[in-house]
Amino acid sequence: MMTSQPPPQRPEEVKSVREEYPELGRTGRPYVPARSLNTEYPLIDSDPHFRRVISYARPSDYTTSALFSTIIPGTMLFWERISPSEVGRNGFKQILRLSATLGAFSGFYLFYSRSINRFYGFSENRREVAMDMAEMTGKVKRGEPLYGVSTLTEYMQGVASRQSRYAGVFMHVLPWFNFVNHGQHGVDTAKYYRNAERELEAERRGETVEGKW
Repeated sequence: MMTSQPPPQRPEEVKSVREEYPELGRTGRPYVPARSLNTEYPLIDSDPHFRRVISYARPSDYTTSALFSTIIPGTMLFWERISPSEVGRNGFKQILRLSATLGAFSGFYLFYSRSINRFYGFSENRREVAMDMAEMTGKVKRGEPLYGVSTLTEYMQGVASRQSRYAGVFMHVLPWFNFVNHGQHGVDTAKYYRNAERELEAERRGETVEGKW
């Protein structure tokens, strides 16, 4: 009689390389969970890592941001054509370089905002939900920490999370990105382990499981 595979053991959400000094992570302050917002679409991550935001971007984000970044330098070229500034070739080159730099920053801001808003559930994110589930389920099956390895203590990871949680909604005032691996993302990670169990069971039976989370 065949025996079913045991469910995957739950690895740590973030592996800390300072685990040999547990006293560094001790604190009397209670854990403060991320605030849940009422959104039309499901929350994927309330504080996604910068790398995830970039890697989850859609081709339309690249196209839109590229076009948007040409508006400022394009406008300067247009006005120079219909109403010359008479600053000379070298003078206009400096103006154009500044305009191109501002355009590039504006394009990146639009690019990043479009992608991170899908993590927050502010805009349609069916594709990103599926990508997130596939990525995290794969990590569970391989026994890897869900949100990577961190050199920070658990307490400092919480501090970093509170500083950048939902920071994308304030990017037009202060660009702020999350570069810290931590385990406070506002979602119940049990769904990844349940899906990994289903996939392992399906693999044992020679079946496939899609979109059942």
